[in-house]
Order: sequence, then C-alpha cells, then structure tokens
Amino acid sequence: MNGDDEEMVAASVDPYLPLEWRFSQVFGERSAGEEVQEVDVISAIEFDHYGDHLATGDRGGRVVLFERSDVRNSSGGARRDLEEADHHPLRHQEFRYKTEFQSHDPEFDYLKSLEIEEKINKIRWCQTANGALFLLSTNDKTIKYWKVQDKKMKKVCEVNSDPSKTGALASSSNPSITTACLGNGGVISSLRFPVVTSHESSPVARCRRVYSHAHDYHINSISNNSDGETFISADDLRINLWNLEISNQSFNIVDVKPEKMEDLSEVITSAEFHPTHCNMLAYSSSKGSIRLLDLRQSALCDSHSKLFEEPEAAGPKSFFTEIIASVSDIKFAKEGRYLLSRDYMTLKLWDINMDSGPVSTFQVHEYLKPKLCDLYENDSIFDKFECCISGNGLRAATGSYSNMFRVFGVSPGSTESATLEASRNPMRRHVPVPSRPSRLGSIARVVGRGSESAGGVDGSSNALDYKTKLLHLAWHPNENSIACAAGNSLYMYYA
Repeated sequence: MNGDDEEMVAASVDPYLPLEWRFSQVFGERSAGEEVQEVDVISAIEFDHYGDHLATGDRGGRVVLFERSDVRNSSGGARRDLEEADHHPLRHQEFRYKTEFQSHDPEFDYLKSLEIEEKINKIRWCQTANGALFLLSTNDKTIKYWKVQDKKMKKVCEVNSDPSKTGALASSSNPSITTACLGNGGVISSLRFPVVTSHESSPVARCRRVYSHAHDYHINSISNNSDGETFISADDLRINLWNLEISNQSFNIVDVKPEKMEDLSEVITSAEFHPTHCNMLAYSSSKGSIRLLDLRQSALCDSHSKLFEEPEAAGPKSFFTEIIASVSDIKFAKEGRYLLSRDYMTLKLWDINMDSGPVSTFQVHEYLKPKLCDLYENDSIFDKFECCISGNGLRAATGSYSNMFRVFGVSPGSTESATLEASRNPMRRHVPVPSRPSRLGSIARVVGRGSESAGGVDGSSNALDYKTKLLHLAWHPNENSIACAAGNSLYMYYA
C-alpha cells in the first residue's frame, strides 16, 4: 500500500482528518476555445436521498438524470454495495448517463406581456415507489411533477415464417397456419404474422402533474416535506404549501407583501423544509435574516418561531452593506439541528437552538471587498451562490469565481479549508491558506479561513474571471463526493 492509499484509509477511519480531494469524472466537458451555448448552461443540481441518482437542469429547460454505475434498483441501492463499501474504503462510485427530458418550454404571459423562460431554477427528488423515480422541477412560474420509470420497448423485428425456406414444410405440417380461405372463395397460400419482441428497458419520463398559476413573482425555491405528501414553493413575497396529489389548489402560508409596494423593505430569497420535522421550515431574506416557522402555530405564519440574524457590526455602513448581506441559499444539515446559509461574501453555520448569532462564519472571498464597486457595475454582486453540507455535517462547500469552490470544516475546532477549481486538476490553483480563527465571546465563533492573502491566483481579485462562476453544487448524502457545475460541464470530485 502506497502513501496515498494510507492517507485515504486514515481519512476513512477518522472523519475529522482533513480531506484530500481528487477528480472523479466530468460530463459535457468543453474543448479549448469551444463556445458554450446559453441553453446548455447548468442551472440546478440535486442528489436523491440515497445518492444513487443525480439530476441536473439547464437554461434550456432540460433535466438530465445520472445514476451510479453499479445501481441495481431505485429504492435505496443494493445491500451488497453497502457491505462492499465498508470493506473497500478506497473505492469511489462513478455515475453514468441515464436519460434526459424536456421539462419546461418557453411561454408567454399575454395578460402581463411577460416572457417566461424555460430555465430550470430548482430540482427536488421525491420518494421512490414501485421502481420508479419521482422529482419536482420548476422554472420561474410553473412546477412539474415527473415520473421516470424503465419500460421495456416492444418492437416488430420479423415475421413468423419465410415462404422461400419454410413454406413447404409449414404447409405440410400445419396447413391451417399457412393457408386461409377468403369469403369470395379465394385462397391465400401463405399467411405470415409479424413477431413483437421485447428489447432492453429504456427510461421514460412522464409528467404526472403541473402546479401553476400560484405565483405572481419568480419562484426561487421548492422543498419537499419529510411527510412525503407535501412541498413548498417560494417566490419573492410568498410561500405556498402544496399537496403532491392536488395540482389545482395550494395554501399560502407566508405573505410578506405590504399594502403599499413602496413600503417593501425585504424579499424572500430561499426556503427549506426541516429534514425530519414536517411542521418546521425556514426561509431567508434579502436583509440577511433567517426565520424559522412552525406550521402548528397558525395557518398563516405571519410570526416566526425564531429569528436568526447576525448582530450589527460597529462602524459605518456602505452602500453595499445590505446588498452583500442578502442570503442567497440555505440548507439544513441532515440531522436538522444546524442550518447553513450563504450570502455574497460569507458562509455561515447556525444552530437552530441558538438565535443569538451564527456558530461559525467562513470568509469565501474576502479579497473582493475592495472591488465591490466594480462588482456592482457589472452586476456580479447580485450573483446567487448556492451552498451544501456533507451528510455527516462535518464540512460545507460553496462556489466562487473563476470556477473555484471552497470546502470548509465546520465541526468545532476544525481548521480545514480547501480551494479547488472545477477542472480535471482541482488543486491546480490551490494556494494553502493558514487559518486565523478569532473568538467573539463564548457564543459565536468567526473563522477567518478563506481570507486569502494577496498573491497567488486565488488571493488576487485581478486574476479572477467574473464570467466563469460556480453557482451550483451538491454534496452526496452519504459520501464525501461533490458535484458542481461549471458552465455546461458537470464535474465530480471525491475524497
């Protein structure tokens, strides 16, 4: 066993050890100088609950599904695979293309004279049943519920006899098959039937339900409930509760629209159901706050159970303070106690039992602060970066510019920090950054990991390409594996 193998075995034994990330595979890799079509740019990524399937959506309204190369069924994977994984820590699973389908098409709202683009904003997997996969996909206005199931394709491949070879034999052995009498007294000397055969099964996608006409503003989030029966959809001002089986009715549970639109001070940016408590959900706002709601309190959740926001920092505020404070994404950890949020500059970890401030704060690209004016002029300051957290809750990841993404250790006392590039050589641009943890009393811990020094490609904002930004990524629910989108390419890494 060589040194690399020993390190990987040690990491599999102790999950707290820093991870060494390696390239796994790439789909849709573009060649040098190849121009990327806008419709091919990936706009959503999501693993299913078991990690056996991966779905991506693009700006052209298509959904592409991938499956693990060794997947045997769609109801949780094979037990043998889990047992083998325990005995083979060096093994990492690869994915293969499964199928794709057109989820949304461009539309036009004639009442509002508004074009509705086909871009997929979010994808969420639903519970599997009878070997079929179910998922929700949404664009700005319409949510669709899809069923994907393998079906055997029947094909007419031949006829049951060849008169040139077997006509005489068939006529002598069973005349009733090869001869037939017509009503006018004529006779058919040879009667041949087509043979229908079943070929290999092929996945077929079918839209089960369409949930529409419930949002006046662009849908930014959908989230499944742990009860397996309901889900929420959120736009800038409202959150609606749906039943999967009822497409013509939804219940408005959050409405932040003021009586006069000029009084509007914040909008909803993201919403997520609690992973285990079906009565709890959280949503974030453009002011940087996160509200935790309990559906048992009232039908319309005008008041929140808990409010999570960072205490105001002392000192003067700039024009950009509120813009960069806007939360672009939130994710619950698997066990449901911790909540991860991403704003423009930082990644924050919250404990839902402690609303006095974030447990940890991680600087993603602190070196961009002097460039906020330029970022505002080219609209990059409004980019919506997503975040994800590992299945064991020990690490989190989020994207940045120049197709870079950051991985942080979020467990207490961890100083792990890595900067990777979405390419075949993820460590190519990585410059080791010493961690500089600082304490804020005994409650909130702000970690300065990621505050890159000038020098090095990651640490210089002048070397960044603001057009190549890594907005979408997802962490495998059971393994240290990350899928991320760089333009039209899907990159996957493991540790």
